[in-house]
Amino acid sequence: MKAMIFAAGRGERMRPLTDTCPKPLLTVRGRALIVWHILNLVRAGITEIVINHAHLGHLIEDALGDGHQFGARIMYSPEGTALETAGGIALARDLLGDAPFVAIAGDVYCPHFDFSKVKDALEDNDPWGNPHPADRRDLGWLYLVKNPAHNPTGDFALSNFAIANEGEPRYTFSGIGIYRPELFDSIMRGSTAKLAPLLREFADKRRIGGEIYRGDWTDVGTVERLAQLNAPLRAGS
Repeated sequence: MKAMIFAAGRGERMRPLTDTCPKPLLTVRGRALIVWHILNLVRAGITEIVINHAHLGHLIEDALGDGHQFGARIMYSPEGTALETAGGIALARDLLGDAPFVAIAGDVYCPHFDFSKVKDALEDNDPWGNPHPADRRDLGWLYLVKNPAHNPTGDFALSNFAIANEGEPRYTFSGIGIYRPELFDSIMRGSTAKLAPLLREFADKRRIGGEIYRGDWTDVGTVERLAQLNAPLRAGS
């Protein structure tokens, strides 16, 4: 299995930090956000990693190189102008290949996520080994988390491991998902396209599955959240 890490965003809410540093290179607890992901992927045996970039992308390539220092093989998908998440995947499909792949937001902090479990997520059964209904073949599998304060109404509901747009309780998409490449067949290469509308479309068709992730997770979307994560270090804890 290959992985894709999204690193093309401008990070407007993180300014002025992101005026000179791409958001995925911001440091959390002594390590760049994107490096936490790379090390966790390699630990799980996922060593072929595609990284897209736009804003200050050369700094990402300078910092990570070809990935050999992490035990990985890193390939880059430069965009010039950011194409949004689904557009970024469509542009990188030649690098990702024909098999399901895991995709990760470069600006979330989840230091203990076990990527070894994603390899079988799109098998024709749920995580407990129970077969899916005959009419359901998931094109994507999302990891959902408890709603943070900044997203109190959540993104999706979950019922019998099927993602739904309506229902209760609701959860927040973690930014970690596994996808079959054909999910993006409708996205023209080089076009700008968001991922959320695509997920909602196929959720209505019962083609997106998912489960709850209950480990440490933070969307590092603001300067304040970054400071909160690093506060224990500054306090000497």
